[in-house]
Amino acid sequence: MTHTDVRSKARTKPLAIAVAASMLLVGAGTASAAPAGRTGTGAAPSLTAPVPAAPVESGALTNTAHLDFLMETVPLTPVAGHTTYKLDEMPSAQAPWTYADKKADGSYGRVGGGDLDPATGHWTQGAYNADDIARTAVVYLRHWQQTGDTASKERAFQTLRSLTFLQTTEGPNAGNVVLWQQEDGSLTPSARPVELPDPSDSAESYWLARTVWALGEGYLAFQDEDPEFAGFLQDRLHLALGSLNQQSLAKYGTYDTADGVKVPAWLIAGGADASAEAVLGLSSYVTSVPGDELAATALDRLSEGVAAMSSGSAGQWPFGAIMPWNKSRTLWHAWGGMAPAAVATASEVLDRPGLLQAAVKDTAQFTPQLLAAGGPDNAWSPAPGEAQIAYGVDSRVQSLVATARAADAPGLLDLAAVAAGWFFGANPSGAPAYNPATGTAIDGIEPDGRVNPNSGAESTIHALLTMLALDADPALKAAAVGINRTESTHGLSVVEAESGTITGEGALVRPASAWTGEANLSGGAYVDLKAGASLDIPLPAADQAHNIYPIVNRGIAPSGSTAWTSAKGPLGTTENGGAGVQGITDAPGILFPYSLKRALSAGLTAVVGTTDGNVSLDALLLQPEISTVSVSGAGGDSTLYVSAARSTTVQDVDVPEGFSMVRRQYDSAGQPVAAAKNDAGARSGQVTVAPGGFTMVTFRAR
Repeated sequence: MTHTDVRSKARTKPLAIAVAASMLLVGAGTASAAPAGRTGTGAAPSLTAPVPAAPVESGALTNTAHLDFLMETVPLTPVAGHTTYKLDEMPSAQAPWTYADKKADGSYGRVGGGDLDPATGHWTQGAYNADDIARTAVVYLRHWQQTGDTASKERAFQTLRSLTFLQTTEGPNAGNVVLWQQEDGSLTPSARPVELPDPSDSAESYWLARTVWALGEGYLAFQDEDPEFAGFLQDRLHLALGSLNQQSLAKYGTYDTADGVKVPAWLIAGGADASAEAVLGLSSYVTSVPGDELAATALDRLSEGVAAMSSGSAGQWPFGAIMPWNKSRTLWHAWGGMAPAAVATASEVLDRPGLLQAAVKDTAQFTPQLLAAGGPDNAWSPAPGEAQIAYGVDSRVQSLVATARAADAPGLLDLAAVAAGWFFGANPSGAPAYNPATGTAIDGIEPDGRVNPNSGAESTIHALLTMLALDADPALKAAAVGINRTESTHGLSVVEAESGTITGEGALVRPASAWTGEANLSGGAYVDLKAGASLDIPLPAADQAHNIYPIVNRGIAPSGSTAWTSAKGPLGTTENGGAGVQGITDAPGILFPYSLKRALSAGLTAVVGTTDGNVSLDALLLQPEISTVSVSGAGGDSTLYVSAARSTTVQDVDVPEGFSMVRRQYDSAGQPVAAAKNDAGARSGQVTVAPGGFTMVTFRAR
């Protein structure tokens, strides 16, 4: 849970408590804000991060020193419904502090969630939390398995013991998990501010899903090394699955309605994001115990639900992304974005190749558009423009790597290198976000480049998960560390409706909150037009065609349509109403970017929307037919060309004097384009981009 951890957040269902204003989603604040739920640091422990005991292994990026520093030995006093492995013999375990604030001298102070009561030593939330304990276990498990590090093995063992102590073992909430724990080991089932579910083990949750993740990977790692402990983890996994089978998984095969569209009703806490992290653990476990019907069935059903949240296409927002929350069709967020990795991995474990399609669309079609729009923003809701955090970046990298393996799609590894370059300086700040010498990772970067220098558990965890993935693949690692600067991005952009000129009856409306209950109004305002009115919106000049996506806040009742035109003729129409039955969403109607039939020709600088009914217009999304991301570093100067065109495009390229060009062309599935001219060493030429695909061009000194 870092300072930009949008998860306070997902603690009620993703963003259900995000009634917060504007683009700051759910209490996470911005990259420079205080932690979610914290109004002050209180008397935070003043501790200094130790110097790593030994230098980073030759060439290794993964350094657990800062995560080690966050770890604390926690006394575990027996309490009704809570116990753990060999508690009588080992009355303590280990857990990471939630936050780490950077001090003026460069050291870090470990901090809990909320405010500290000096009299009791308790935080209004807690010092440690199940979300971070579970993911810390995953880091140490993977590090131990990948390097043989015995210290990481012991920390993995201890964090799994700590995590299972938080799991309720008896009563109506058996299998669920308490989120917060104090430094003295006592539990805080009801934190302040209130989080849902309350108490935190009274229903399934994101922390239950992450517990399944850690238990599954823990079993795989310990099954031969310590069969007794692995058996304990297996029992706790079964306990968790028993709880899920009484809750969301009891709804398997049924669907809810969200603004007129069917959505799976059996996702954990309504989230494809939460369910995906459980799927990662179940995939590991089922790999080890394929005959475990309870686990295999849960894996199959959760994977199916996650894949069913795939939405859009190359020419329809959100361009193939797997949407994270079944209560909103227009809120995508990067944190918890492991869905492609989950369904790609599950497709192999379950031998269900049909699951792979959702992962491929997300990684090969949506992710390039995300990178070209400015990088791995924390959310599109539906317009881009959020801070960026390690959790979101790691989710992209993990998903690209897993899908590349499952689909044998090498183009996705080119994208993974660009995404991972964020940690080495290819980000809005222009500075590294991770330091391999210390293992620290910053807590976030604002769109304008401002940095939150703190290094909490979540940021550290997800930076290390990316580093482990890079260390495991030397070629990918070399490509990623060779990218340390973003020279430019040119992709999806926003033009506000309020910048236009109204003809007829209409007005600019600025509501008290930009949050609709499902998404955010771009710029916090919209234009309300009455029948017969029009809105003339100026656009920046462009040398190529653009796809235009009007963001319309459609009501449920029919209300006519809006015709969109340019100086060269009609572009298409959007419906003003008829959004469909509200269903489980938190607000009637839907704020959504709609596709038009025709692209806006190059050189045109305005579009006009004319309505025959009442309509609320929020903004226009402009998508170049060819978007670009230009990066540089030791690996050379590279440009990623991303197509939103319906046919193959060709662009001339001038190769700088003294350089040669290497180009790699991929289709919309990340596969090499057949018979493509991927010649290395060309001194002049053209860039060809497949429809809906992407091409990577690198200039290297001769």
